[in-house]
Amino acid sequence: MSAQAVTIIGLGPMGRTMANVYLDRGYQVTVWNRTASRADELVARGAVLAASAEAAVAANELVILSLTDYDAVYAVLEQAEAALAGRVVVNLSSDTPERARQAAGWLAERGAQHLTGGVQVPPSGLGNPESETFYSGPKDVFEAHREALEVITSADYRGEDPGLAALFYQLQMDMFWTSMLSWLHALAVADAHGISAEELLPYASRTMASLPGFLGFYTPRIDAGEHAGDVDRLAMGVASVDHIVHTTRDAGVDATFPGAVLDVFQRGLTDGYGADSFTSLTKVFRKNAR
Repeated sequence: MSAQAVTIIGLGPMGRTMANVYLDRGYQVTVWNRTASRADELVARGAVLAASAEAAVAANELVILSLTDYDAVYAVLEQAEAALAGRVVVNLSSDTPERARQAAGWLAERGAQHLTGGVQVPPSGLGNPESETFYSGPKDVFEAHREALEVITSADYRGEDPGLAALFYQLQMDMFWTSMLSWLHALAVADAHGISAEELLPYASRTMASLPGFLGFYTPRIDAGEHAGDVDRLAMGVASVDHIVHTTRDAGVDATFPGAVLDVFQRGLTDGYGADSFTSLTKVFRKNAR
């Protein structure tokens, strides 16, 4: 096995791009995918298509998984159990922190090391040192393979707990998807009034660009457990979100999304936080965990 060699299992857009990045850097790349034809262009560039998942795992110490979720991970690795001993499995598949911990234990029982990864960029961002991937798991294992991992993006090591990279990844996705959905919802309301996405773009961009300032202001207060209503009050927020809900309904647009936001705000009122900052809703989320 070569020191500059890697196996990549899963050749969706992310996996194929990773393989190309490694080939560009002169690595010996072994690939495997259920649909073998997805490897054709990679093989033409010099990658080796393994005959099976087991052969792919056996080919190199460093094995990178780029699969849909951990169900897919087990479906593949259960075919390769005989080859897992001594391997470092870098699992870039998305799932929950708890499932990452379980996978690390499952692999340890079979003699393999597990590094959890959470890629923070789409395929177009791979190969860019300004892009980042979260990693967690045994620090010595991470450090031993840092150079190879940083071929695809910079590495942000979060700690020994295998669940940490998955947690930080899901935290980013929580903010990303809810933010993007709020934009799509605003576009639907705008469109009902004849306002195009292009016309709204500078205003939407300005609003999104203001968020880091709010994050920076509120973060130390939240960490200190302070939710004083000196700058904003939850009761005013309830009125504001209620106006959004009515504006949405008047436009003939589905109000489920702002309605869910209003429900959270109203639960804060019920819990007695009306005179406090809207940041007091962090306590509502924790209290009402389902």
